Amino acid sequence: MVFTNKHVIIAMIVAPVLAILAWVAAGQFAGEEPQAPVAGMSYPLVEKSNCRYASGACDLENEDFKLTLMQTGVDARTELVVRSAYPLDGVVLGVGLPGQEAEPIAMRATDGQGLEWHLLVGRLPGPAERIRLVAIADGSSYFAESSTAFLQPGEG
Repeated sequence: MVFTNKHVIIAMIVAPVLAILAWVAAGQFAGEEPQAPVAGMSYPLVEKSNCRYASGACDLENEDFKLTLMQTGVDARTELVVRSAYPLDGVVLGVGLPGQEAEPIAMRATDGQGLEWHLLVGRLPGPAERIRLVAIADGSSYFAESSTAFLQPGEG
């Protein structure tokens, strides 16, 4: 039998460990190093998985730069809120259907430090609509497009 040979058994244990170590080493030696943002450049934000279901919040990230988009209020008092771990110089947001231009509207800072931004939208965006956002920090702009599934009541 093949599995009675101690050399085969040791090889079956060691081979996966060596494969994982080789994968980590390749990432360390040949992987791309994160770069600091350059003023005047634009960077995309990635829509995280909580944006795809009725979670109540949508996380947008690019390395260390993270924003959380959520909704407060109801009916005519519905507001979209952006929270950031870093102070922002400004946030512009638009809500519209895919393929159509959404009118960008400047959000207002509410905490005095640029960490929380609000925009009164007056109604909950529909499930087919998309949120387009641009945040400016230290001269760099970060942009994202997100579904509105995280705002929808019900399924979740």
